Amino acid sequence: MTPTDNKALIESLFAGAAKGDRARFSETLADDLVMRVTGFNSWSRTYRSKQEFLSVLHGHLNTLLKPDRRTVPLNFWADGEHVIVEARGEMERNDGVPYRNEYCLVFRLRGGKIVAFREYMDSALCEQVLGKFPARLAAE
Repeated sequence: MTPTDNKALIESLFAGAAKGDRARFSETLADDLVMRVTGFNSWSRTYRSKQEFLSVLHGHLNTLLKPDRRTVPLNFWADGEHVIVEARGEMERNDGVPYRNEYCLVFRLRGGKIVAFREYMDSALCEQVLGKFPARLAAE
């Protein structure tokens, strides 16, 4: 796929998610996905498979955040296998407390699948609003 194809794919995944279709994003993840939440806090770690990423990280987020959460893309850039997305979160905890983080997401694609991505965010805000990532999950 060309950089233009990769960018169009990521744009379409964000557009679908904005309409409530998160399944397509999950389907586009490679089984051997490597996903890194950057930084040096309790949320920072590397997930080494699609299954681990979805069950551990997204599984925990599903217990904390309302289901209508959105990550709104502001800009997309593509070069080679990489697509970079600048985005803003529009989310609320289940108790109504807003969670409005800002993100830079770096995706690496191969053959129409996301094989790796890194998430850069305000880690202090993440821990302040969502709390520390549970040690019992981080150990899995």
